[in-house]
Amino acid sequence: MHITGWIFTVLISVLTAAVLELNKNTTAGWLFFAAAAAGMVFLSAKRMGTWSRWARGAAVLCWLVLCICIVFASWPPVKRVPAADSRNPQKTDIYSTSYGDVRGVVLNSGVELFAGIPYAAPPVGDLRWKKPQDPQPWSGVLECDTFAPMSMQTQNLPVIGSLTRIIGYHDYKISLNDNFREAASEDSLYLNIWKPAGNVEKAPVAVYIHGGSLKTGQPWYADYSGEGFAKDGIITVNMGYRLGVFGFLASEEMISEEGTAGNFGLLDQIRALEWVKENIGNFGGDPGNVTIIGESAGAVCVDALCVSPLASGLFRRAVLESSSVSSAEPPHSYRLFDEALASGNRLMEKYGCASLDELRKIPAETIVSEQETQHHITVDGYVLPDTPYNLRKQGIHNEEAVLHGFNAEESGPFILFSRADLKNFEEKVRRWTGEYADDVLALYHPQTDEEADRYWAEIYGAVFFNYSHYCLNRLEKENGIPSWEYLFTKDNGRLGCWHSGELVYSFNVIPDDSKLYTEEDRKLAETMHQYWVNFVRNGDPNSGALTGFEQSPDSSQVMEFGVHTGMREDPGLALYQILDRVYNWPQE
Repeated sequence: MHITGWIFTVLISVLTAAVLELNKNTTAGWLFFAAAAAGMVFLSAKRMGTWSRWARGAAVLCWLVLCICIVFASWPPVKRVPAADSRNPQKTDIYSTSYGDVRGVVLNSGVELFAGIPYAAPPVGDLRWKKPQDPQPWSGVLECDTFAPMSMQTQNLPVIGSLTRIIGYHDYKISLNDNFREAASEDSLYLNIWKPAGNVEKAPVAVYIHGGSLKTGQPWYADYSGEGFAKDGIITVNMGYRLGVFGFLASEEMISEEGTAGNFGLLDQIRALEWVKENIGNFGGDPGNVTIIGESAGAVCVDALCVSPLASGLFRRAVLESSSVSSAEPPHSYRLFDEALASGNRLMEKYGCASLDELRKIPAETIVSEQETQHHITVDGYVLPDTPYNLRKQGIHNEEAVLHGFNAEESGPFILFSRADLKNFEEKVRRWTGEYADDVLALYHPQTDEEADRYWAEIYGAVFFNYSHYCLNRLEKENGIPSWEYLFTKDNGRLGCWHSGELVYSFNVIPDDSKLYTEEDRKLAETMHQYWVNFVRNGDPNSGALTGFEQSPDSSQVMEFGVHTGMREDPGLALYQILDRVYNWPQE
């Protein structure tokens, strides 16, 4: 074959191999590709040298078409994620719930995992946009060895996820055990339980609510696996809940049907907490000692549950990582009732639906793309009688103590493709701080593009994440609620101190074989996690020899977790004082 033909053939082959791996295509695709490649090499060596240029070009084109056919013919199937890595994991004893018996799997650590326990009926058909209903009881033993599908959401091609692991997380692994696409479905109201090994009694319980902007996410992600807490004697639970348009759409008709609108995702979480209260004692947990934990949008939900009358008595303490909506006017994550109804009406008009029943008939795959306009908690007068800020100002709260905080570089993943420079820095600042932009610009006056980019990252992170914790801390102090605030600053070879980078530390689930974390990281994870464990057990992160995490009466101090671990001044105080005016915090 002519050298040009070889070059194109090799490029097509390399690209095909990369797609087969990164897109998680089946092993059959690799076998077909290997056989076809061998045939192509044989044909090239034996025959193509005598062919004309046009014939050789046609052969290369045929090779391209064949490779494309192999990729599509071996497209990864949709599967549920196994609960354990091993093919035949040891099974747990049988445990009872209100709706039937369950049996889980034993992980290599000895922790018992029960994956995919239904806590509510599938919210499909007539139950779409209804309050969660009781699940149907079952007979026999439910084998809880695979995670239920993630809640309905838009999904990228697997190759996009693989590239994200390579470019963003730096932890991509080649494996023959992940050649599938993770299942997503409206039928997703299931929970998972990580239980300490052996018989336990009156164990503290942690219930985790995953993040994802209330439009994406799943409850089996390794960064918040409950295994770390379970190894320390704490039963850990997380759940799927309705997302996007399925969980947060609002309409007037919903009010007449259900007495509420816009917060079905929150109602799912409340139902899961009710399930925990009813059933966790059967697994050795203490239903009177429950702590709810959330990160990002999960922390937003935790904040809402802390002031919802429907969640009263379902938990004692709260952990909020990297978000809150307790500022006077939060810049994201929730909306007032009129806004939610107007948005819902626009959606109904878009799909030509005169009633909710008509909208229920539209396939989930069609309306799932509306997640961008329907992923906000609604102040509906039912789940949320008022904004979290106003409710806390009235002294209304469900938690008796709170641990909360943020990361040093929260903005990292959100501004990757909207970098700042000297030309656009001022415009970006004015867009978010309005009439007080001059005050912010007096604090941040970059001299180089690099400085402009760094300063914008700090401002963005403060606006969307850090400042809300400053607000929450002050409100908790007003209500006499013990409040411990932290700042995570540890850099590493993976996410560093970007948004969600602290999770593997607080959950103490840094992979044993990861080279992206040093021994220093692992020691920090043990320390940080132990503070969380103490808080879940006793409502105070300090216990025994582990001390030094102080409360800050004036909200100026935070507990740093990084190369330095200890109390320090919050680096954003000067900016927060300006944001108080931007977001109408009452001035003294």
